[in-house]
Amino acid sequence: MVCHFPPGTSKWNKGEHRLFAFISSNWRGEPLTDYETIVRLIANTTTAKGLSVTCRLDRRRYPAGRRVSDEEFSTINLTPHTFHGEWNYKIVPQRVIV
Repeated sequence: MVCHFPPGTSKWNKGEHRLFAFISSNWRGEPLTDYETIVRLIANTTTAKGLSVTCRLDRRRYPAGRRVSDEEFSTINLTPHTFHGEWNYKIVPQRVIV
């Protein structure tokens, strides 16, 4: 399921905004020298109300500049959600993988 904020809204929702305040507080000015430091900092953050963070570093390489043709895009099985299907939709595999 993919959900987007509607056009014209802030990219920060209230939950994210509150969470980033705790990440900043947890940071305490420690030098962010490598990815492991950043991931550890984020993953060790909890809010006063008990919200915790799951964080991991994705080290996979992804090709840059890859373009999806109209033909390829037309094969993606997108199902619009009943609530604002233009922003919210489900991507379903073309075939069942066993």
